[in-house]
Amino acid sequence: MSLTEQFGKDVLITGWGHSRFGKHSDETLESLIVQVAAEAIRNAGVEPDQIDEVFLGQFNSGMVPLGFASSLALQASDEMAGIPATRVENACASGSAAFHQGVKSLLAGTARTVLVIGAEKMTHATADVVGAALLGADYEMAGQHSTTGFAGLFADVANHYEKRYGAVGDVLGSIAAKNHRNGMLNPYAQLRKDLGEDFCQTVSDRNPVVAAPLRRTDCSPISDGAAALVLTTTALSLSAATIPVRLVGFGQANDFLPAGKRDPVAFAGSVTAWQRATAMAGVSLDDLDFAEVHDCFTIAELVLYEVIGLTERGAGRRAVEEGWVYRGGKLPVNLSGGLKAKGHPVGATGVSQIALAAMQLSGAAGDMQLPGARRAAVHNMGGLAVANYVSVLEAV
Repeated sequence: MSLTEQFGKDVLITGWGHSRFGKHSDETLESLIVQVAAEAIRNAGVEPDQIDEVFLGQFNSGMVPLGFASSLALQASDEMAGIPATRVENACASGSAAFHQGVKSLLAGTARTVLVIGAEKMTHATADVVGAALLGADYEMAGQHSTTGFAGLFADVANHYEKRYGAVGDVLGSIAAKNHRNGMLNPYAQLRKDLGEDFCQTVSDRNPVVAAPLRRTDCSPISDGAAALVLTTTALSLSAATIPVRLVGFGQANDFLPAGKRDPVAFAGSVTAWQRATAMAGVSLDDLDFAEVHDCFTIAELVLYEVIGLTERGAGRRAVEEGWVYRGGKLPVNLSGGLKAKGHPVGATGVSQIALAAMQLSGAAGDMQLPGARRAAVHNMGGLAVANYVSVLEAV
């Protein structure tokens, strides 16, 4: 039973906006939010005063002084005065959390048209401020000093994985190289450079170890950026610049916060969120044309191949070695370049993933376009697979 059958109404993405990800010294959090909000509203062909509710995904955690950003979207138009606006936070999944809240508002019938925004401004802050902010999403490390930050936590995942299943060898470098190659085709990506497998697989002065076994190329960059979506239950406007995309399933699952209550390589919450979303959509892995997954570190993408059922546990490298996850493979993963190449402005990531998947499904992805793409799944997580969101989209 699909979402439409279960709730008796469609949820459509009818417009989107997206900034370039990277270092934006001349932009503020406000200017990024206003830019993408105005673009999404314009592309949806609606008037600003037709928006019934706004949800903003933003982590912040002290990276910018303003801790009350929900009304910034109203700066896009004076006609938006009085529209309810709420900031949503769930670590690196804040963008998907905002999206799911918007979906639920539509399904509850309290709104007909919702604006969802994800945004983060990070690059102006010092490395210690950003590191402390991100570690605030970890139960054990919040408030603690660390020289490796979240890279160290995911390095522990890689080390546990190797102890259980054997050495991953060069596969992490291959994943990084794949995503950099894909990022070359994404005009919004922060790192648009094909680094090649040899560079990504080799420790060097330009690619040092950050937290063994993870090298610099195994880690997503610090980024500024924003993305926005307009959600409706009906395609409202014939003047829309974008072709609508339908949400057919969604799922969320949170795991325990203390590390001792989680299997470090199971990503159990991601498994549950994936199962809930695909069950609602009534689809299997074979029904998907591509997936966008949360590759904050390359080891995360490797584990996620197993989470979504591409391979058995411990055999994720097979999906790379046999070409399944490449463009033209049986399930291309992270055609956008993923967080690894596109960038990872924390609150923006989930909204960006959905916006770029919608571009693919509507045939508007330009050089990134996967011919004939009709259905996709998007996975976004906060913390070390603690807050997990999956959305299944299809072409209308």
